[in-house]
Amino acid sequence: MTKRYFSSIALALGLLVGASSAMAAEEGGLPSAGTNVGDQASLQRGAKLFFNYCVGCHSLKYVRYSRLAEDLGLSEKDVMDNLNMTGAKFGDPVISHMPLANVKQYFGKAPPDLSLEVRAKGADWVFGYLNSFYLDPTRPVGWNNVVFANASMPNPLWELQGLQTAVKKPGEDTVEKLELSQPGKLTPVQYQQATRDLTNFLEYAAEPAALQRQHYGIWVLLFLAGFTFLAYMLKKEFWKDVH
Repeated sequence: MTKRYFSSIALALGLLVGASSAMAAEEGGLPSAGTNVGDQASLQRGAKLFFNYCVGCHSLKYVRYSRLAEDLGLSEKDVMDNLNMTGAKFGDPVISHMPLANVKQYFGKAPPDLSLEVRAKGADWVFGYLNSFYLDPTRPVGWNNVVFANASMPNPLWELQGLQTAVKKPGEDTVEKLELSQPGKLTPVQYQQATRDLTNFLEYAAEPAALQRQHYGIWVLLFLAGFTFLAYMLKKEFWKDVH
């Protein structure tokens, strides 16, 4: 009975995971970001990209510079010299230095805080979005995006990726594919790795405690395994004379 019970649970979980994956593929068809918040080197590269290309408009109001140093294996000097662009204190949160009035004037509304962006939309969505900008002269900022159409945001990484143009289906306004019309500083493979690192950093920013949770999780599983073994031996001892 016990074996059948656990087999049923395993089967149900397998079907649930398979269904979730199929639904995600059907609904979005987004490429997999393949992020890993345990990859500290990737987080450091992603942080460099964020503070070079994103912090001018976007904040991370739930992340402090001191926490970045602790989790990313950086010294206070590294963070304050290379990541702090606003003169904030080491214990302050990451706040964009662009005046709110200017932002609304340029873009029509304030760019969102990105602290919880990956939690809200998923790593695959963010990764796909960063790879899907294309030139569109009909838009006010001159850019459009396949993943998030008509967004009021230009491509912040265009000099790295280059310029993409949309190939549309004949007689339709649907984008069939994107073509690189002008190369950037990075090759397509290098650019995908860069956006994967940036997405990885934003995934970390959405839940900095995930690093500690994963670390403690190993010890919790070991404790549960040891406790289960002791409970099993105790059960055998109590029931050895029961027939």
